[in-house]
Amino acid sequence: MTIIEKILSTGSGKAVKPNDRVWAGIDLAVIRDFGGPNVVIEYEKTFGERPVWDPSRVALTFDYQAPAKVSDVANNQRICREFAKKQGIQKLFDVNAGIGQHVLLEHGLIRPGSIVVGTDSHMNLLGAAGCFATGVGTTDMVATWYAGRLWFKVPETIKVNFKGKYSFPTTAKDLTLYFISRIGPDKPNYKSLEFYGDVINGFQLHDAITLASMITEINGKIGFVPTNHQISEFLKSRMGEASEPVLADADATYSESIEIDIHDLPPQVACPHAPGNVRPVSQVKGTHIDFAFVGSCTNGRYEDLSEAAAVLKAGGRVHPSVQLTIVPATIEVARKCLKAGHYETFLEAGAIVTNPGCSLCTTGHHGVLGKGDVLISTSNRNFLGKLGKGSQVYLASPATVAASAVKGEIADPGEFLR
Repeated sequence: MTIIEKILSTGSGKAVKPNDRVWAGIDLAVIRDFGGPNVVIEYEKTFGERPVWDPSRVALTFDYQAPAKVSDVANNQRICREFAKKQGIQKLFDVNAGIGQHVLLEHGLIRPGSIVVGTDSHMNLLGAAGCFATGVGTTDMVATWYAGRLWFKVPETIKVNFKGKYSFPTTAKDLTLYFISRIGPDKPNYKSLEFYGDVINGFQLHDAITLASMITEINGKIGFVPTNHQISEFLKSRMGEASEPVLADADATYSESIEIDIHDLPPQVACPHAPGNVRPVSQVKGTHIDFAFVGSCTNGRYEDLSEAAAVLKAGGRVHPSVQLTIVPATIEVARKCLKAGHYETFLEAGAIVTNPGCSLCTTGHHGVLGKGDVLISTSNRNFLGKLGKGSQVYLASPATVAASAVKGEIADPGEFLR
């Protein structure tokens, strides 16, 4: 069996195969302050004051607008807080906590083999921890709160083997962008992906998150980085106990196997207006930028911000015509950056550093673009109109974004790190 088949077999209590439709028990059901209030309203409209199936398996995370900048969002957050209080839900992570999936990981709520649903299209980044997580709509979440289970079509699985290695300043983000450009958005449609190769074996959690978080952009259901020693140790430190990784059988059947050579892969950039429109930095260097952003669920971990700090320390101040915004994924990341001296580096370089959250990805917070503005970002999407009509968004690694912010144009981070 593949990883997803094993997880859904355990969750449904029977052996499954691709394209089966099964009911599976849910380990954790999560709403956020975007989409979540609709779930609360619909649940109470349908079931009144009926208790949710298991308050200990429900969580609420606020990362959309943290704190709220308009009264509608403030009212929505209030709806969620009051519901949690009425229902006795203890796992409410308010506007000071950070990006939901990262907060769940840091608080030990995610374990390999678990099944998690949430009102966020990037819930599947938890495949980085061997968990089957997926975004769902209002009706599915209401049903989950009522019954504690949900139906799934068992995805087919594509096996991806990366051949070769790269070295910094090339990072997991560059591997991810290159992979997306190679596989395209059609092949992985509603499929699970498993990633293998020496480079994957050496992944830290932040690397795995970067890769798993962009499966949404190619229409995949979930992407698994098989749990290695490093990731197991992180999860153990947060759960307080060791967990058994869910690994595919040696004779597992895949719909397709793909090999991608990443030997000496140079830094990559996704050009407007698709995450798969990828070129080496060398082909687009010199392109003018107005804004730069380091953060998001894809690249907001401590290690990501550390890479940006290393480039800024070597490069000096941000170009006077560029606005650089840096957003830690969680308050834990912020504290770690503060302790490491990164905040001083960011502020000395002229960057804007905000509180943890989704920030630019949520459209309307911390930097909407004007017509003609050009942004280089570590986030996961660069669709037309995502951050402002008439603007252009390039996607890159934290190191490339920081280098570009210093030069005022897309730049190779290697120029500052040699």
